[in-house]
This record gives sequence, structure tokens and C-alpha cells, in this order.
Amino acid sequence: MKERIAQMAERGPVAWLRRSVIARVLLFLSLMGPGIITANVDNDAGGIATYSLAGAHFGYSLLWSLVPVAASLIIVQEMCARMGAVTGKGLADLIRENFGVRTTFFLMLALLVTNLGNTMAEFSGLAAGTEIFGVSRYLSVPVAAALVWLLVVKGTYRSVEKVFLAASAFYVAYIISGFLARPLWDEVLIATIRPSLRFEPAYTMMLMGIVGTTIAPWMQFYNQSAVVEKGVTADQCSYTRLDVMVGSVAAVGVVFFIVVACGATIHASGLRVETVGDAALALGPLAGGYAAALFALGLVNASLFAASVLPLSTSYSVCEALGFEAGVSKGFRQAPVFFGLYTAMIVLGALAVLWPNAPLLQIMYLSQVLNGILLPYVLIFILLLVNKKNLMGRFTNPRLLNVVAWGVVGVVILLTLVLLLSQITSALAQ
Repeated sequence: MKERIAQMAERGPVAWLRRSVIARVLLFLSLMGPGIITANVDNDAGGIATYSLAGAHFGYSLLWSLVPVAASLIIVQEMCARMGAVTGKGLADLIRENFGVRTTFFLMLALLVTNLGNTMAEFSGLAAGTEIFGVSRYLSVPVAAALVWLLVVKGTYRSVEKVFLAASAFYVAYIISGFLARPLWDEVLIATIRPSLRFEPAYTMMLMGIVGTTIAPWMQFYNQSAVVEKGVTADQCSYTRLDVMVGSVAAVGVVFFIVVACGATIHASGLRVETVGDAALALGPLAGGYAAALFALGLVNASLFAASVLPLSTSYSVCEALGFEAGVSKGFRQAPVFFGLYTAMIVLGALAVLWPNAPLLQIMYLSQVLNGILLPYVLIFILLLVNKKNLMGRFTNPRLLNVVAWGVVGVVILLTLVLLLSQITSALAQ
């Protein structure tokens, strides 16, 4: 009797449900990538430095901010992914078509300069991470630059995406470091769910730094372009939404463990560090050699990962905006401007770190200032485009999402402008 019931079940709704679930999982696995890669690559050298210093200087008191930051990241990234799936066009392409060539040109110029500065910062982070292991930057940076170039120029979109997904998985090193730091988890939980506001300039600056570092202008361009090149369609929007959510939660989860690791060790011991390299070295005697090694390896991975994606994002955006062929799968002959620009970004980024007495701090500062100027414009363009009925059809934002999205944009713009003004004031005072 039991066998008969089992056979009937296999032929009935149970079997259909099982096949349906398996089919949906397989479809999601085939479409995942853009959201996960985009969110995780934002944990680059500059981001890790910000999060490390947040934990080292303020302990767990900024953990609560990661909850609204994760929600904001999901909202912004989902809108871009949806636009890419529905229109089949990148963000730069849509901005040019809807707001004109002149506006797009200046936007791309700012993005190019900003991302070049950020690429230099990534190679600088790579040098700092490898030097912790005793490897000279004059060896690690050229080798890394060559590997990054070969990966994209000689690969296809599918092969490059697989490598990027593997690099995303390596962020688990920070999760392990967080556990090795042996934090007091009850204090961590309380700090995460209970907002703790301090009206101190340093605390406010760090809070704004976390927000600004997590939602960067380049991310929106790369995510939408990757969705388009992957061939995601409008009827698959629910899967891209899940991809974005998984990526954003995973990325902010990594941030959580970076802050916890540094808060439980460096802050608890009263040490003062100024760079991410200092933080990695300080973890050794406080949390053990494994924690320090994993933290440093995470920095190398993050820097190398971002040094691959940031130039790629720039190439996508500029080529889309100016009407040139773009795409990793096209090859150098089919898309010479795309790969030429990518090559130039890699070479200049690496040379800046190897050049004696290069003003890296000034370069990093300028890139952050330009990020601050650019982000509000990009977010406004995204909201205007995603609500165009003739562009998005039935996939425009629902009213409630618009209210929330404009609220997020308003907060991000306010924090970015305050941070920008603070940086300018500080620079003028020196």
C-alpha cells in the first residue's frame, strides 16, 4: 500500500511541486552573479579600511547602522538590475538616450577620473596586503596587474563571472576572523538591534563613511551592464531581485564581521590604528596568527577583486555612453575601445603604486571627493529612469517603493553632501 501511495504521489502534485522547485533553483543558479559580484566587490581596500577603523575606534557601536545600509543597498541595486532586465540596456546608455549626450559626457568624465583613483587605491591595498607577508610591491603589483588583464581580455563573460564568484566566496575569511576574535556575542547582538547615536564629529564622519563606502556610483553601472550581458529578461526579474538580495546581505554580513573582529580585539585593548595594514598586524597578538593571516589574505583578495571589476565597470559605462561595442565576450578586435580602456586603467592604476613618491593619499582623497559629487546625480538619474512608463512599462516602481527609494536617496544625498563639505573644510584648514 505504501508503495502504491508513493507511486501515486510521484505522478501527482508532489512530483510537480518537486520538479518546479528544482527548476526554479536551477534557473536562479544560472542567473545569479551580477548582484552578488557587485555588492561584494564594494568591500574593496577602501571599504575594508573604513570598516576596520570603525570597529577599532568605536567598537560595536556602529553595528546598528548596517541594517538600514543593507536595506538601502538592496533597493538601489534592485532598481538597476530591473532596468537592465527590462530594457536590455546599461545605465549609461539609458542616461544618454533620455538626458542627452552633453550630460552623459560630463557624467562619464567624472566617473572615469573617480574610478581611476579608486583603481589606484585597490593596487595600493594589494601592495599593503602582500607586504604583510613579506612580498615586495614591485613583485606583487605587476604580477597581479598581468593576471587581472589576462583574465578579462582572454576570457569570456561566463569564465570571468565564475572567477569573480569564487573571489566573492573568499570573503568568508573575514567571517572566520570574526569568530576567532572571540567577541561577546550578547554585546554584539544588543549593539546591532539598538541604535547608538553619538553627536561627535569623528563618530558622525565614520557613520557617513560607512554609508558612502557601501553605495558607490560605479556599482550601479556595473550591475546593470552585467545583467544585460548575462541576457536576463524582464520575466526573470524576480530572480535578479533575489540575486541582489543575496549579494547585498552577504556583503554587509562581511562588513559586520570585520567590525566585530576589530571591535573585539583592537578597540577592547585600547590600541589605536590608522590603516587597514595596521589593523591586520594588530590582530595577530590579540586574536591569533590565523586571524591576522586571514584578515590580510582577505585584503589581498578584495583589492585584486576590485582591481578587476572597477576598470571593467568603467569600460562598460564609457563605451555604452559613447556608442562603442562593449562586452567581455566580444574580444579585443570586436571591442577595441572597451578593452583598450580596461588596459589603460589597469596599467595606470598599477604604475601609480610603483611610482616613487606618488601622491597616493591625495589621489585617494580626490577619488572620494568625486564619489561624493557623483553619487547623488547617479541616484537621481536611476529613480527618474525607473519610473518612466514608456521605458519600463509595468515594471516601474510601485508607489510605496518610490516613497522608500526617494527617502533612501534623500538620506544618502544628505550624508554624502555633509561628508563632502567636511572633507573640503578639513582640506582647507590644513
